[in-house]
Amino acid sequence: MNDNDLVGDGANGDAAREVEAKAKAAKDAARRLATVGSAAKNAALHAMADALADARRELLDANARDLSLARDKGVPPHMVDRLALNDKRIDAMREGLAQVAALPDPVGNVVSGWRRPNGLQINKVRVPLGVIGIIYESRPNVTVDAASLCLKAGNAAVLRGGSEAIYSNIALTNVIAQAAESAGIPTGAISLIETTDRAAARHLMTLNQYVDCLIPRGGASLIETVVKNATVPVIETGTGNCHVYVDADADDEMAEEIVVNAKCQRPSVCNAAETLLIHKHQSAFARRLLGRLTDEGVEIRGCPRTLGLAPGAKPATEDDYFAEFNDLTLAVKIVDDRDEAIAHINRYGTRHSEAIVTDDFVAAQQFCDEVDAAAVYVNASTRFTDGYEFGFGAEIGISNQKLHARGPMGLEELTTIKYIVRGQGQVRE
Repeated sequence: MNDNDLVGDGANGDAAREVEAKAKAAKDAARRLATVGSAAKNAALHAMADALADARRELLDANARDLSLARDKGVPPHMVDRLALNDKRIDAMREGLAQVAALPDPVGNVVSGWRRPNGLQINKVRVPLGVIGIIYESRPNVTVDAASLCLKAGNAAVLRGGSEAIYSNIALTNVIAQAAESAGIPTGAISLIETTDRAAARHLMTLNQYVDCLIPRGGASLIETVVKNATVPVIETGTGNCHVYVDADADDEMAEEIVVNAKCQRPSVCNAAETLLIHKHQSAFARRLLGRLTDEGVEIRGCPRTLGLAPGAKPATEDDYFAEFNDLTLAVKIVDDRDEAIAHINRYGTRHSEAIVTDDFVAAQQFCDEVDAAAVYVNASTRFTDGYEFGFGAEIGISNQKLHARGPMGLEELTTIKYIVRGQGQVRE
């Protein structure tokens, strides 16, 4: 689907009323949910997993309706596959709920504490963000993933998915919301904007009186639209123009495996490599590596020096170096030194994940110090930027901004800080 299908110009009366009613209910629920203990939240997550199993037939029927409409609209097969639910994917959602239940609850954790000379005891404590609006493209599993993470971190979730998955998302939300409420979670803690009016998302972006934070999950156009139009604070996620730089002192075999993995293992995700930078002294290695990438089905778009090393490569444009291809296309540039590589990354990258392959400690340290990104790798694939791979468990997205959350966003990133100050009658002089 097109990310722009999620947003429009201005909500009509019915759409605005639905969005405001659900956001207000979420605000009321969030106040109560903030005081719900870990045991109750975990019981609700397990109840949600059981309910998905019980409703399996209902969910598959709703999804079949979405799939039929998508095919009638001529949605490409790979996008239809992203929409599809089956027994395996439902079981994966159930397992995800169990995994979230097993994660430590961040709410109430004392980050630090200290006593002032006047006797005041100050504790810095994690608390929920409140109401989180999540605007995402047509992957039904995001409905369950996002709701479960928000719930465990004590937040109410207002979900707005893509229109191609509307029947699946409605069915999933009804099942898990009812299960959560039956387990004692406040009504309104999990809700879905059901109108397919594209302007509903834009209206959600401006409800500062109810919504504390927005998280867009999708392509660059969706994220850009939310950032430009929201008055509610936004955590940017996902856009990944990631680079691998092969330094003059790299181990050739290691570099080859890292580059092939970063580009080819799963090219459609945000932590896949989109640009390869190679030191000019590595021309023999570059020729071999580019040949292997071509054999793997990768289309090479390169600088003039690259074209001399890779028969069949196409000339790279300026746009190619900015691009998040999300497929087997790779921009390549031969650079004079690591300073040029670092400058290229900081100009064209999206501050997501960047890697250097080198045996030179000084080069590696300079790269780590000077590259501006949420995750910087030395001698490893960018494909590890992921909550599970980092040991955080489930994530709601990967943030490439600098405020509050950066990198894989787990439960801690869905909380904020409150200072609890205890005294014995102190007054300020």
